[in-house]
Amino acid sequence: MVRVILPFHLRTLAKVDREVLVDVPGAVSVASVLEAVERSYPVLRGTIREHDTLKRRAFLRFFAAGEDISFDAADAELPASIASGQEPLMVVGAIAGG
Repeated sequence: MVRVILPFHLRTLAKVDREVLVDVPGAVSVASVLEAVERSYPVLRGTIREHDTLKRRAFLRFFAAGEDISFDAADAELPASIASGQEPLMVVGAIAGG
């Protein structure tokens, strides 16, 4: 099971706690984890990734093992600590403004 931490607005929408667990068959990448999240919580479809392109929404960032992986390839394998559930994949809402 992969642990995923969601930002407040997405937790509220999905009616879940801070962290969710998802089963990811095969290679563990940002794309496969997000597919599992969207499969488990259909209300989140289109909120983390665009519907048509499946690209990350502009005001969300992804962190794995303390590293910002927002601009890495979505199908790149995540560290073993994420795949094993030892550490969570974090989806973080960016803050904008002056």
